Amino acid sequence: MKALYAQQNSPGEEITFVFQERENLPACRAHDVKVQVRACALSWLDTKLLSEIQLKKELVPVGREISGVVLEVGSKVTFFQPDDEVVGILPLDSEESGVCEVILVHEHYLAIWYHCNSAGPTQRGQSHLHCPQPGGQAVPGEAQTCWGSLAAFGGASCCCPALAARVMDVSHGKIDVAESCLEETGGLGVDVVLDAGVRLYSAEDEAASKCQLLPHKHDIITLLGVGGRWITTERNLQLDPPDSHSLFLKGATVSFLNDEVWNLSSVQQGKYLAILEDIMEKLSNGIFRPQLDEPIPLYEAKVTMEIVQKNQARKRQVIQF
Repeated sequence: MKALYAQQNSPGEEITFVFQERENLPACRAHDVKVQVRACALSWLDTKLLSEIQLKKELVPVGREISGVVLEVGSKVTFFQPDDEVVGILPLDSEESGVCEVILVHEHYLAIWYHCNSAGPTQRGQSHLHCPQPGGQAVPGEAQTCWGSLAAFGGASCCCPALAARVMDVSHGKIDVAESCLEETGGLGVDVVLDAGVRLYSAEDEAASKCQLLPHKHDIITLLGVGGRWITTERNLQLDPPDSHSLFLKGATVSFLNDEVWNLSSVQQGKYLAILEDIMEKLSNGIFRPQLDEPIPLYEAKVTMEIVQKNQARKRQVIQF
């Protein structure tokens, strides 16, 4: 049985991906679930983050978003039983590679993939803006819940068009996002902004051309409404005193989104599981509708992961067993 790993012998060296033969899995520990993997999504490997939190090692497991069938459970597992269909996201410090036929997963990283026919009650409220990766579309709109909006507009992998008030194509650079959002909300501004990175400097100062398509931090501050919340994935965000003053006048807040903390922190574990189960319910009810390319066979996993690591793949690449 083989599994896929990333290998980087020295800092700055290009990452290579290798299949390693694995020995037979040990017996399930008390809270372990043995899963036969049916599909695994390949995600970009953040080697800088791994180094910062001291998780860098010679061989790093690849593929953390998995779905499959339960083969065996540990003595203290209460949520699952053999033959259950499950999905899960392996933690950043996991020793298991999702690109493997059979793996051991702690029960707290899994959720049941169940099938429902009726949707739960909906609520309307806040306006949201999701700013996707460069080349994508900015989506202001009104959503049932805060999480529903953030998940529904998470890049190209899911869509929920019934909740979107307006979709703005910013790829050609002709749309003023701040002006458009203020117009859409009657000048009140947006309650929640989720970005996938921001421009910190003026256009002529940006080194990378792809940054030109990201919203500028001043635009986001401008379009935020009173009491608004800016959720940023920009790890090096810099706010000058005038920026802070504008946020103060609006009573707005800034928070950082590092999705890895969800399954690395035991404090957040319950929230993480609740969110994962909520997503599964919405997928089962058809509220979220995945838009995926054709699945990739296992023998192409190594080459595909090389493309993903170079950021050449915009859609989620899924390996099917």
